[in-house]
Amino acid sequence: MAIAGVISLILLGLMGTPLFVVMLALGLVLFIGAGIEGSAVPVEMYRLASAPTLTSIPLFTLAGLMMARSKTPDRLLAFFEASLGRFPGGVSFISLVLCAFFTAFTGASGVTILALGGLLLPLLIKEGMKDNFALGLVTTAGAVGLLFAPSLPLILYGIVGKVDIEKLFLAGIVPGIIFILIYTVWAVKNAPTRQREAFSWKKVKESSWNARFELPLPILVLAGIYGGVVTVTEAAALTSFYVFVMEFFLYRDLRLDKDLVSLFSESAMLVGAILIILCSAMGVTSYLIDEEIPMKLLEFMQQWITNKYLFLLGLNVFLLIVGCLMDVFSAIIVVVPLILPMADVFGINPIHMAIIFLANLEIGFITPPVGINLFISSFRFGKPMLELYRSVWPFVLISFIALMLITYIPALSLFWFDL
Repeated sequence: MAIAGVISLILLGLMGTPLFVVMLALGLVLFIGAGIEGSAVPVEMYRLASAPTLTSIPLFTLAGLMMARSKTPDRLLAFFEASLGRFPGGVSFISLVLCAFFTAFTGASGVTILALGGLLLPLLIKEGMKDNFALGLVTTAGAVGLLFAPSLPLILYGIVGKVDIEKLFLAGIVPGIIFILIYTVWAVKNAPTRQREAFSWKKVKESSWNARFELPLPILVLAGIYGGVVTVTEAAALTSFYVFVMEFFLYRDLRLDKDLVSLFSESAMLVGAILIILCSAMGVTSYLIDEEIPMKLLEFMQQWITNKYLFLLGLNVFLLIVGCLMDVFSAIIVVVPLILPMADVFGINPIHMAIIFLANLEIGFITPPVGINLFISSFRFGKPMLELYRSVWPFVLISFIALMLITYIPALSLFWFDL
């Protein structure tokens, strides 16, 4: 009966049934099939929802949406363009940094593409980039911020994997920079040769003054956390309040009577969707742990894999597939409890494991045929999927360079810590 139910649910998923419905039903079917009451699923949902650090997710999301809805992207773009636009590939680097900033705060690469795509794609084409290259860069840039604080996937991984979130924030900095630099090098190689405007200190000073409230924000968040002044949750609350005051009262880009309700509504829908997916996936995760599936997988793998380097190679292949097929939040809930015991046996540091995991999912977002960023870009720019595939393949291939460096050089993630 249980096997028939699982097969039916998988077929429903392939037919387009929402993933959270399939995951929730699958958890119930598996528990009932094992002779355990279905109430185990809502119990696990409550356990996840009651995690104190989870409060930071809606707060950081709200802050990111307020900035995306305002003129903050224009001000930051003007500052970076004045500072770096004269260099070959400078506009591409600016696009990557700007997208990383917003994805880190919203936690959703799709929101970044929808909010900034219309601003960045014409800018890249105006710079002389080929249409396909510019499209691939914007689609790729949407996922870059997953490794930077205060990325919501980093927070969630810390909760699920029981890893110090503050350490994860530090560990993601260098790997995230590596992705940006590799994409930038590729952009420089593809940058057209043209006459560029002379550098102007006047424009830099003017644009930095216009963005004076946004520019210190990442530094304030990190300094507050690592200076021991605030916890991650307190930093999220302060960030949300700071951005609220900045956008509604200092810049006055947003209005209380017009924008506040819609912002709260949009934030609630985005976070609600994330939490529904997370809670629905918890039932499946709990069943897998109760049935000791991770240990059984480990015993099976040890027959074929004898060292951590082979394990890491196989893990990368597996996670790239997961990143193509599942959203990052479901993947963290379902897959992390499965792989952590194996990583521990092979002597892989849990912080390093977290960065490997998220780096793979970042690449999975842009990997054909079903990477989520491809669908979002296709919708946002009105481009056919085959054109998106052609646009992103070079970025997918060079992403593997960054992935190999991050995977096989643990010091890139761990040099901050005395381990």
